Parts: sequence; structure tokens; C-alpha cells
Amino acid sequence: MGVEGTYLEKIMQWHRDRSKADRRDRRDLRDQALEIKAPPSLAGALRQDLGVSVIAECKRRSPSRGELNEIRDPLALATMYSQGGARAISVLTDREFFSGSLDDLDVVASSLPIAILRKDFTVDERDIYDAKIHGASAVLLIVAGLEANELRDLHSCALEVGLDVLVETHDEAEIEIALAIGAQIIGINQRNLRDFSIDTYLASRLAPLIGSSAIKVAESGVSTPMQMSELLAAGFDAALIGESLVRSGSPRNSTAEFVLSGQPS
Repeated sequence: MGVEGTYLEKIMQWHRDRSKADRRDRRDLRDQALEIKAPPSLAGALRQDLGVSVIAECKRRSPSRGELNEIRDPLALATMYSQGGARAISVLTDREFFSGSLDDLDVVASSLPIAILRKDFTVDERDIYDAKIHGASAVLLIVAGLEANELRDLHSCALEVGLDVLVETHDEAEIEIALAIGAQIIGINQRNLRDFSIDTYLASRLAPLIGSSAIKVAESGVSTPMQMSELLAAGFDAALIGESLVRSGSPRNSTAEFVLSGQPS
């Protein structure tokens, strides 16, 4: 599927240009990645709960919302998420648009024994190798931002070096593509990355298309604990929550509220 739309096109093109300027040898990076022991499994973490697990995100800013939280100490924030019951941590490493970095991933992954998603706009094998080298458990692949052959090859690359993959979709056609490559973790992003609008009912509408063949993750627009019970009823395994938690005055307690609301009664 080709890249289209103002926001996504701009972001993906920036990352493609950066990748073209990267002169590091892919084979050397692959060898380094393969030498690192397997990190905690994201898929394994999300299968532990009978309810909807929380993937809590370290996110300083976004193109749609601007500054969210300065996050001077990402480890302290991630620790509070973990203490609140989050099953996994998502770390934004995009510097240009989200003010993240691989340094954030390093400090969190080296200190917390928890599954960690490197949240970024993956366009090249080197992005995947970097994720493993810096301690991630999983990477994000966005169906709308990649050609079909790129998606398939990057998915295979991640599995080869022992990483899980969150394959992000937004509509029926993209879910079909994700299932066709054998994705084991499929996200439904309720934010349209072409214009950044949010449909808070999208995840529940599309969930039946995934069935039980993959772990289902709701992304974006999960802003209140009440929505967790709705996602539970729709059959979701996890929700990726960022803005609501980073803006919270008490990340630990807010995470705990989302976790509790996602459990069966």
C-alpha cells in the first residue's frame, strides 16, 4: 500500500531520507542484534491478562497535539507505569516529530524487566536492528506507510532477530494485509494518520475482522478508563495509551485505573 496524505507522507519521507543518509553496514548491525539475548516478549506479556492489558507510552509531543509533557526522566515515568500495572511500555524514539530518542529507549530498557515497544516510523532494516541493540522487545510497522513488499520484508527481518512486531492498521484492507503476512500482533489505530482525526469507535467496529488469530491492540483515542470495558467487550487484548497518561498528574494511579477498568468483572 502506497504512502498518501499530508501528515503521514511528510513523516515517512523524513525517515526515508534519513535512512538513505545512513551509511552503517546492515550486516554488521544484524550480527550485533543477533548476539543480544532475547528481550521480554511483548506478545507473551499481552497474553498474561484475561482482560485488556495496558501498553503505557512515554511521549513528549505529537504533531497533532503539540507539547504533552517534557518528560525529563523517562525511566521514572516508565517505572510509575509499571507500578500501576502496565504490561508493557511504548517508547517514542522519533526525534523530529515527537521529541523522542534512542537514549530514552536505552535508559528504560536497561533498567526495567518489562516488554518495551520501540514506537517509531520503521522504514529500513537498520531501524529494526537498532531497536534490538537498544533493548526493545518489539517494533512498529505501519501498513499505510509501507509498500507491500517492504512490510513483508521488515516483518520477517524483525522476527529473524527475535523481535515481536506490532502491525498497525486503520481499515479493513489494511487488516487483510496484516493477516496475509502472518502478523501475530495487530493494532487498530483510531487516529487517521493522513489527517490525524480520531474515530473512537473504529477499533470496536473493526475488531471482528481480526478474529482470534492475532493479539488485538487498540491505539489512539483511549482517553478514559470507561473505554477499557468497551474494548474488553469487543475482544481486545491490549490498549496503547499515551496522551492521557503523560498528561496525568499521577501516572501510576491513572495507569492503575485503566488496568482495573480493563479487567473482567
